[in-house]
Amino acid sequence: MIDALELLKTRRSVKPIELSGPGPTSAQIEMLLTIASRVPDHGKLTPWRFIIFGGEDRLRAGEAISKIFRSNNPQATAEQIEFESNRLARAPLVIAVVSRAAPHVKIPEWEQTLSAGAAAMNLVTAAHAMGYAASWLTEWYAYDRAVLDALGLASHEKIAGFVHIGRPSQPPQDRDRPKLSNIARRYGG
Repeated sequence: MIDALELLKTRRSVKPIELSGPGPTSAQIEMLLTIASRVPDHGKLTPWRFIIFGGEDRLRAGEAISKIFRSNNPQATAEQIEFESNRLARAPLVIAVVSRAAPHVKIPEWEQTLSAGAAAMNLVTAAHAMGYAASWLTEWYAYDRAVLDALGLASHEKIAGFVHIGRPSQPPQDRDRPKLSNIARRYGG
């Protein structure tokens, strides 16, 4: 197993179209979700949940997405509709991280939203630790209320991200990262 700090230094997003199978096993998915759930959660509200899209479920969800896309875009070509129907079939496994942030007497919604983001990041990092690659995306359908309804989200729930998981078809290339001198400073300095 890779050293934890080296693991964090080498994590890289891989485009879903560049992910192939086999995807994680049921036991690995359970481990991924267990790790994704180990995030700061002020008030123990569990302000997130997961929807797992594997196998044929990816295509069934894609049918719902493409149907809504067609309704929103009556001029869409057959090629565009086909592309939309495969949105969740580009990788062997997709896990939606759903933010359940809601008004609370003590816990700000912003903290709850950040907790959902932390769950998504833990999921991405855990996939990397298992030898998979991942891509955390939203794209248009994460913001379309009709899609959210079709995927079973409650009216107050939002998609924090769709995490696409699979094996990279080639070694991931790193991108330029920001210089610390441009993004970090000591207080007062």
